[in-house]
Amino acid sequence: MAAHLDGRTIVLVGMMGAGKSTVGRRLAARLGLAFIDADIEIEAAAGMTIPEIFAAHGEQYFRDGEARVIARLLDGGPCVLATGGGAFMRAETRERIRARGISLWLKADADVLLRRVKRRSDRPLLQTADPAATIEKLIAERYPVYAEADLTVLSRDVPHDRIVEECIAALAGHLSPAAPSASLGTP
Repeated sequence: MAAHLDGRTIVLVGMMGAGKSTVGRRLAARLGLAFIDADIEIEAAAGMTIPEIFAAHGEQYFRDGEARVIARLLDGGPCVLATGGGAFMRAETRERIRARGISLWLKADADVLLRRVKRRSDRPLLQTADPAATIEKLIAERYPVYAEADLTVLSRDVPHDRIVEECIAALAGHLSPAAPSASLGTP
């Protein structure tokens, strides 16, 4: 399958907790591609953690840096790239991904997301009095934009390898001339 990518990157988009890093690592291994986590690359470039960047410089500064890092990574050749939850919201980044990659949205329900992220303190956007309400608000804002992704796979509480298989099937369908469906996964 990697040969059919024509130099494009598989770009995983979706909310925090959707499984972009976990599924992405396994997907990359299955396809024989490198896995890159954009958040780790951003932290390396800034010499700070994402919560530190938010605290010191604010969200806009972080988003500007995120856009630069993703643009650089998209020029690096075929790989599986996990992006932060807000990356695909920026029109400029979406356009770069369309030009240099195949976007795959790992879509998850609010309850799944909340369960996965509630024990973590490294999510600056969830440092609120009501994380569940914050997730619902982010879903309302982001899901219409995530829906612009080339492919959608439902991330849910099943073995990670099942989600990886569904990602591979979606990619295979997309890369073949007679793609049957761009959305996979059922509860």
